[in-house]
This record gives sequence, C-alpha cells and structure tokens, in this order.
Amino acid sequence: MIMKFICAALIALAGAAPAAFAQNGPIGIAFAEAPEQSSGVCTGQSTDKTLACARTKCVEGGARAEDCLRVKWCYPAGWSADLFVQHTEGLHWHQYLCGWDSKEALLAAVAVACDKTLRPYIMECSAVRLWDNNGREQDVN
Repeated sequence: MIMKFICAALIALAGAAPAAFAQNGPIGIAFAEAPEQSSGVCTGQSTDKTLACARTKCVEGGARAEDCLRVKWCYPAGWSADLFVQHTEGLHWHQYLCGWDSKEALLAAVAVACDKTLRPYIMECSAVRLWDNNGREQDVN
C-alpha cells in the first residue's frame, strides 16, 4: 500500500515538474498595434496567449480588434524597445526591437535603427519605451 502511494506521488511530481520549470523559464514579448490609434504589449511563454493579450491591451487603448495587428513576437524576449519613427513626409509608425542580450546592446541597435545616414528618409526616430529581459518596463533615459 505504501509503495502504491509513493509511486503515485512520484508520478504526480514528474508530471508537475515540466509545468513548474516552464513557469520559471524564459519569457517572450508580444506587440500589437492599431496604427494611429493604440498599441499593446504583453509578456508570457505562450506565443498565442501572449499575442492575444497584446491585442486585448490594444483594444483597451481604444482601437477596434480588427485594427489591432499582431506585429511582433520575440522568444526569448531579451531587452526590447518601442521606437517612434517619422518619415520626412510626415507619416509615422512604431518599430519594435527585441531579443537583445543587454541594455547596452539594445541601445546600440536603436542607434543603428535611427541612424539618419542609413535611413535618410527618417525625420525623427527615438526609443519611447524599453523593457528588460524580465519584461519590466524601464526608463528610456
């Protein structure tokens, strides 16, 4: 009887171990955007659930669901940034960088993405939001 109980306990622990590990593993980051209206960002481990969360946040910001596009997913999330980019003709959009190993590497990527000698059609470009590799928003400065 005790052996059956021990076996059942071991089987239960074996089944729980992958779930416990998954909760403590790397996270991904998802971005959804309704141009000129709203955006949403979420972190998590499931691609579909995290993108759905980002889309929900976009809708909560005032856009319609059909306007909230799933624009980017990175796994692992790494250090991430939301860039505001404006064309010389006035159009503007957001560009997302993610998966960088450190804040320094991310800021170097931002500098390249915003380099006007490489993108002469850009009037303005800057990071407006940053996230660390744990999905916590950080100061841009």
